[in-house]
Amino acid sequence: MVSKTDDIPAAVPECNPLDLATDAAGKGTSNASLQDSCACENREDTLMMNGSKNHQQTEDAEAQQNGNGEDSNEQEVIVIQDTGFTVKIQAPGTEPFDLQVSPQEMVQEIHQVLMDREDTCHRTCFSLQLEGNVLDNFAELKSIEGLQEGSALKVVEEPYTVREARIHVRHIRDLLKSLDPSDSYNGVDCNSLSFLSVFTDGNLGDCGKRKKKGNELEQIDCTPPEHILPGSKEPPLAPLQPQNKDWKPMQCLKVLTMSGWNPPPGNRKMHGDLMYLYIVTVEERHISLTASTRGFYLNQSTSYTFNPKPANPSFLSHSLVELLSQISPTFKKNFTALQKKRVQRHPFERIATPFQLYSWTAPQVDHAMDCVRAEDAYTSRLGYEEHIPGQTRDWNEELQTTRELPRKNLPERLLRERAIFKVHSDFAAAATRGAMAVIDGNVMAINPGEETRMQMFIWNNIFFSLGFDVRDHYRELGGDAAAHAAPTNDLNGVRAYGAVDVEGLYTLGTVVVDYRGYRVTAQSIIPGILEREQEQSVIYGSIDFGKTVVSHNKYLELLDKTSRPLKVQKHSVLNEKNETVELCSSVECKGIIGNDGRHYILDLLRTFPPDLNFLPVEGVELPAECQRQGFPRPHRHRLACLRQELIEAFVEHRYLLFMKMAALQLMQQKANRDTKTDVAITEGSEMTSDKMDRPPLNADSNSPPVATDADTSADSLNTTEGENSSPTNNGPQDTSTATQNGACKSPLEGKELEDSIPGLAQAKELAETLVTEDGTSIDPKSREVVLNACKAVGSISNTSFDIRFNPDIFSPGVQFPEESADDIQKQKQLLKDASAFLLSCQIPSLVKDCLDHSALPMDGATLTEALHQRGINVRYLGNVLDFIDKTPAKAQLEHVYRIGISELITRCAKHFFKTYLQGVELSALSAAVSHFLNCFLSSFLDAVAHLPPDELVSRRKSRKRRNRVPGSGDNTAWASLTPSELWKNIISEAQSYYHFTLHSESVDQVVEKYGLQKSTLLREISIKTGIQILIKEYNFDSRHKPAFTEEDILNIFPVVKHVNPKASDAFHFFQSGQAKVQQGFLKEGSELINEALNLFNNVYGAMHVEICACLRLLARLNYIMGDHAEALSNQQKAVLMSERVLSIEHPNTIQEYMHLSLYCFANGQLSTALKLLYRARYLMLLVSGEDHPEMALLDSNIGLVLHGVMEYDLSLRFLENALTINTKYHGPRSLKVALSHHLVARVYESKAEFRSALQHEKEGYTIYKNQMGEVHEKTKESSEYLKYLTQQAVALQRTMNEIYKNGSHASIMPVKFTAPSMASVLEQLNIINGIIFIPLSQKDLENLKAEVQRRQQLQELGKTEENIEEPLLEIEDKIPVD
Repeated sequence: MVSKTDDIPAAVPECNPLDLATDAAGKGTSNASLQDSCACENREDTLMMNGSKNHQQTEDAEAQQNGNGEDSNEQEVIVIQDTGFTVKIQAPGTEPFDLQVSPQEMVQEIHQVLMDREDTCHRTCFSLQLEGNVLDNFAELKSIEGLQEGSALKVVEEPYTVREARIHVRHIRDLLKSLDPSDSYNGVDCNSLSFLSVFTDGNLGDCGKRKKKGNELEQIDCTPPEHILPGSKEPPLAPLQPQNKDWKPMQCLKVLTMSGWNPPPGNRKMHGDLMYLYIVTVEERHISLTASTRGFYLNQSTSYTFNPKPANPSFLSHSLVELLSQISPTFKKNFTALQKKRVQRHPFERIATPFQLYSWTAPQVDHAMDCVRAEDAYTSRLGYEEHIPGQTRDWNEELQTTRELPRKNLPERLLRERAIFKVHSDFAAAATRGAMAVIDGNVMAINPGEETRMQMFIWNNIFFSLGFDVRDHYRELGGDAAAHAAPTNDLNGVRAYGAVDVEGLYTLGTVVVDYRGYRVTAQSIIPGILEREQEQSVIYGSIDFGKTVVSHNKYLELLDKTSRPLKVQKHSVLNEKNETVELCSSVECKGIIGNDGRHYILDLLRTFPPDLNFLPVEGVELPAECQRQGFPRPHRHRLACLRQELIEAFVEHRYLLFMKMAALQLMQQKANRDTKTDVAITEGSEMTSDKMDRPPLNADSNSPPVATDADTSADSLNTTEGENSSPTNNGPQDTSTATQNGACKSPLEGKELEDSIPGLAQAKELAETLVTEDGTSIDPKSREVVLNACKAVGSISNTSFDIRFNPDIFSPGVQFPEESADDIQKQKQLLKDASAFLLSCQIPSLVKDCLDHSALPMDGATLTEALHQRGINVRYLGNVLDFIDKTPAKAQLEHVYRIGISELITRCAKHFFKTYLQGVELSALSAAVSHFLNCFLSSFLDAVAHLPPDELVSRRKSRKRRNRVPGSGDNTAWASLTPSELWKNIISEAQSYYHFTLHSESVDQVVEKYGLQKSTLLREISIKTGIQILIKEYNFDSRHKPAFTEEDILNIFPVVKHVNPKASDAFHFFQSGQAKVQQGFLKEGSELINEALNLFNNVYGAMHVEICACLRLLARLNYIMGDHAEALSNQQKAVLMSERVLSIEHPNTIQEYMHLSLYCFANGQLSTALKLLYRARYLMLLVSGEDHPEMALLDSNIGLVLHGVMEYDLSLRFLENALTINTKYHGPRSLKVALSHHLVARVYESKAEFRSALQHEKEGYTIYKNQMGEVHEKTKESSEYLKYLTQQAVALQRTMNEIYKNGSHASIMPVKFTAPSMASVLEQLNIINGIIFIPLSQKDLENLKAEVQRRQQLQELGKTEENIEEPLLEIEDKIPVD
C-alpha cells in the first residue's frame, strides 16, 4: 500500500500528504482505500473487497473496546467522499506535468510539492493561477470554482518582498545542504540520522521485484565483519555510524552569506533593492548580488566599495539558482546532481521528526560558513517569527484554543488532535531552545536582583524556573531534592489530566529540560498572572501546602469529572480557621481563573497518592510484606508518589477480588437454599449520567474502565479480563503484551484461587448478573453480599465497586475534619495495601514476565519502560535486583540482572554528574566532562584533569566576572575528582538511594563482577546526561593514559521530558485491528490497521513512533498473506522511522532490522538480508552484549541464512552460539532448544558429518518426546529425520570401508550431499521468527472468502451472535503481534 506519507513535503509536518501519480500507479488495488481517503473512513466503493461496510465493523470494535455497545455514537459513521483528481501544472522553463491531488488539500500544499520536486524546487515566490485567476493559498481545492480533473494550473512568478527574499535564500541553502548530515549530528531542526540505505544499497523496493538467480549465490560475499563474530571482545564504536557515500559533499558554492552592505540605504530601497548577498563560487569568483523585487542580479560592489548599479551583464533571474547556474558551471553541474540524489532518497530519510532526537556520537564534521545558520543564531528568531504574522507566538492561547476545538465526530476530532499535537511539538521545541538559552546565560532574568538560583525568566512567551528550592518552599519536603522531583511529578499530573480531557478544565503547557546539570521547567503563561500576586489569584487549593485552603464550586464540578478516571476521592480538609473545605484533588493543586476567563489548574505534583514505602510516617505500621523487605525507607524527598499504572493495576486486581468474593458468598447462599430468587441491586439507573460523554474516547483512553456502577460493570469486566490491561500512556508498542497475557497477570494468586474453588465460574456469572441487574426486584440477601464484598475490597461506595484514593493522606500540614475519621482510616489502609501490592504482586509479575520472555528489556530505557508499565518506580530498582538475586531461576534472568546493574550504576553516576557540572564554567565544560568520563570508565587510576590551558591568557589579572553561572562555587573544584572518589560516591549513592550494595570499588571490578561492557556503560551515561562524544575507538583499559581527552567531547544536549498527545481514534482502530488479527481475521485486521495508519498520519504527520508500530504490523500481515514485496516496502519504512524517531541503536530499531532481513530473504535478496542481520547483531552487541536471549534468535537467523548460502562453518558458529544461549535462558528441556539442536544437525548433515548431526538430532528428539509425547507430529518428524541420518551415516561408512578394503580400485557409491533449498531455509526462518503459515489451496481460499462473507452478512443482520465467536483460522497463538 502507499502509506499516505510517501511524498509528503519535508516542510509541512501536518499537511495531508499528496500522493503523486507516479507513486500511486502500478501498486495494485490494495491501495484503493488509501490513496483517496486521506482523512477518514474508507470510501464506499473500496469497501466491497470484504463484502461488508468496513467502518461498521470498526464501530463495533470501538464500542467493544470501551466496554459499552449501547450508545456508541451515531454521528461516528461519517464517510468523507474523497476522490482524488489530477491537475496539470505549467511552470516556466519546464514541461507541463500531471499532479494527483485530493479535494481536502489546500492550495498551499501544491506549493510545497512544487518546492520539493526536482525540476521546480528552486522556486519559492510564485502564485498558482487557474484561467488567469490567482488561487488563495489557504483555500481548500474543493472550494475553488472550475477546478476539476485535467484543469491546468499555471505557476506565475511574483515580485519579491524582504520576507520572500529571505525565505528564498533560506530554501536554496536548505537544498544545498539537503544531503549534509551535520544538522542531524548537531540536533537541530528536527533532523536525525538514518543508516539503513548504507546496508541496502539504495531503495529496497526496486530490487525487490527481481528474484536473485540461482547462479548468483556464489558471488555473495557473506563474511561477517570480525567484530561481530560470536565470542569477540567489546564491540568497536566506529561501525555505529558507517560512512555514507552520499554524504561526500558535492560543493556547489564556497560561500553564500549576507553582505556587509545590508540593509540597503533609502535611495536604493526606492530602486527596489531588498538586500545584498555575497557569494564565492567554486571557481573562486567573488561576486556581490542584489535581491530586488524583480529577482536577483549581479551588482558592481566589492568587499570595500559599494556600487549597487547592475553589472554588465546583470544576469537578472527570478531564482537564485538560475542566476548562479549562468555564472558558475560547477554550480550548474553539481546542483543538478545534488537534486537528483536528494529526490532519490527515501522521503522518510528527510522528513522532520515531531520531536528533536540527539545523537550521543558524531564524527568530526568540518564547520562550513553558513549565512542562514549565522543569522539564525544572532537575530532573535523567536520561534521563527518570520513565518507568523504578529511576531512571537502566544503559546498559552494556542495550546488552550486547540483544546477547545469541537470533537463531536471523527473529522472534527482528527482536526483537533492534529492541532493539539502540532502545537505541542512546536512548544516543546521552543521550550527546549529557551531552556538552553537560560542556562547558557543568554536570557535576562525578570528578577535580576535576586541570587542566581532564585531567578526566573520569560522568553518567547514561556516562563522558565530553575529546579532549586526557592524561598524554602519545599523545606519540609526535602529541599532541593524535592524541588528537583516536583517538576516531573507535575508533568505526570499534566499528562494525566490532559488524557482525561475534560471540557472547560485547562492545564499549562509544561516541558521539563535537564541541561548542563540544571533542571529547568518551562510553562506557558496564564493570562494576567504576572500582574497580580499569587495570593489574590488562587481561588481553589492552597499555596502553603494546606495551611490555608480555599475551594470553588466551578472547580469542584470540573474536577469531579476527573475523579473517577484518575481515581481521586472527593474529600474535606480543614482550613486555618478550622472550617471544612471540600476538595477534589490534592491541596497543592491550585485553581486560577485567567484573564481569558478559563479555569486553569497547576501544581499537579500530587495528583497520585503518596508511596508509603518511601514515606516513613510516625506511628504508621506498614503491612508485613513491606516490613519484611525493609520498608518504609527514608527517601531524598517526601514527594514520592505511586504511578498511575500502579493505581490502575491495583484497582483492577481489587475488582477481580470483589467479583470472586461476591461469587463465593453467592455459592454459599445457593448451597443454603435451593430456590433461587431473582437477585438485583439498586443504584443502577441514576448513575448513568455520570458516564463520560463519548464512550470511544473514554477518559482513560485505553485503560479498562473499572466497573464503576451497576450498569457498566459487566461490560467492563469483559474488558478487564480480556483485552487491554496495559496502562494508559505507552502507545501501541505495548499493547501486545497486554493482549497476549490477558488481564490479571499481576496478582499471582489470581489463578490459584480460581483453580482451588470448584464451581467458581458459575458463581462468578451469578455475581455479574447481580451487579448488573438494575434494581427492580431487590433481594436483601444479595444486597448484603455486595455490601460485604465492597467492604472487603475497600470500595468507597457500599452498593457498587468503586475505589478511589485521597491524595492528601499523610501530607504534612493537612488536617481532616473529625467526621471523616472513619473514611481517613479506610484510605490509609488502601494506601498501605497499594504499597504492599507493588511489592508482592507487581515486582514478582515483572520477574515472571522476564522469565517467560514476554518482557524482554535490552537496555536501560527498555528496562525502565517495563518497570513503568507495571507501575513500579525506578527507585525500586534495588528491590527488583534483590528479588532476581533470590529467585531460584536466577541464571535465566542474568540478562535482566546485568541490565539492571548497569542502569543502577549509570543513574547513580548521573546523580553525581548533575551537581558536578553545576560548578563548571562554560569555558571548561569539555575538559570537565572528559575528566568525569575518565574517572567513570577509564582503567587509568590517576586520571588527572588537565585544566584547560587558557587559550587567551591576558596580561592583566582578569577582574572577577560578576555574572557567574547559577550556583557556581570554586570553578576548578571539579578538577580534583579522582576515579576512586567517584566510585566511592557511586557505591554510597547506590546504597542510600536504591538500598543496593555494589560489591566493587572501581570500574574494572564492576565490569568483571557483573559482566558489563564499558561501551554499554558509556552509551547509557551519555544518553542519560546528553553528552555527545567523538566516534572513535577508546582505549578504556590502558593503565598509562586516560581514555578521553577534551577534544573527544563534542557537545552537551538537553534531555527533554514533555507530554505526548495521543491520536485516540487511530489508536482504537489499531487495537481493533490487533484484536481481529489475533482472532485470525487477517484481511479485516489489516484493513483496520491501514485505516489506523491513515488516521495516525493525519494526526501526527508522517513520522511517529506509533506509526512505526503500525507499519511493522502491516508488514507482518502482508508477509503472512503472501505479499512479500509489500511487506518489504512497509518494513523498510518502519526501519527508517524507527532509526529517525527512536535512534539508530534503539532496541526497537534492532528488531525492525531483523524483521526486514527476513522479508529481504523471502524476496531473494540474500546478501542484503545478511548485511541487515550483521548490522542488527552489531547494534545488539553494543547495546546489551552477547549474553541475551534475543541474541539466540538473531544468531539462529544468521546461521540459517549462512546455511542457505552454503557457508557451513560460519553457519555453525552462529547456530551453536544460539544453542548455548537458548539452553541457558530457556532451560535445556525447552522446545526452542530442540529446534536449535535440529538446525545444528541440518548443517552437520550438509557437511556430511553425520555423527555430530545424529548426536544433535537425538537431543532434539528426546526433548520433543518428553514434552510432546510420542504421537506428536514434531516427535515423528524428528524420528524420521533420525532414520534418514542413520541411513546416510551407514552409507558413508560403507563407502569408507570399501575404500579401505580395495584401495583406489573401489567402486564408490556417490554419497548424497544436500545443499539446503531456499524454500526449506525460509520455512525454518519463519518458524524461529514465530510465523506459521497454514497451507491453503486456492480452493480453500475461495471457500474461506465465501464463508467470511456469509458470516459478515449474518453479523450485520444480527442473527448469529454465537457462531461468529469461534475464530476462522485457529492461529490465535501462532501469529505473534509485535
